[in-house]
Amino acid sequence: MIIVGVDEAGRGPLVGSVVAGAVIMPKDFDLPELTDSKKLSEKKRETLYQLITDQCQWSVGESTPQEIDEINILQATMLAMKRAVENLNIKYDQVLVDGNRCPQLDNCTAIVKGDLTEPVISAASIVAKVTRDRQMIKLDTQYPEYGFSKHKGYGTKVHLEALQTHGAIKHQHRFSFAPIKKLVD
Repeated sequence: MIIVGVDEAGRGPLVGSVVAGAVIMPKDFDLPELTDSKKLSEKKRETLYQLITDQCQWSVGESTPQEIDEINILQATMLAMKRAVENLNIKYDQVLVDGNRCPQLDNCTAIVKGDLTEPVISAASIVAKVTRDRQMIKLDTQYPEYGFSKHKGYGTKVHLEALQTHGAIKHQHRFSFAPIKKLVD
């Protein structure tokens, strides 16, 4: 039976894409330390990411800041999850998604706190989080004045102060989110 685990990273930040990870683990793949990516240190996430991407089938899907602004963060998250599963390009038996709703996929089950109870969802959580964090580190090299490598795009005091000083970045910030909307209005 082929089970796909799916989770997302980046629903709350003010900048960047929402990223979903999809993972299929081989039957003999066992990492007892798999859990919700937010409960792991950055170093541990990177180590587990390497093991997951070396030994499992995996993919990511994204929704851009523009898509988030057009269709809202919930719909953009569902779209990113659907894309992640479709990017696997494999016939599966079941999809397990962290949360309380499923994207438009066949045989999908949503599991609240699934990233804590289903290792395959935990693995997807790690893939999504590491992928998105790396995007923020890359964005930080383009726009170091915002501090993206530290706060990963969340609305921290440092980020909000940088927005006041430098303004929002077109095609990067989410203009439908309140702090950005307030800034441009």
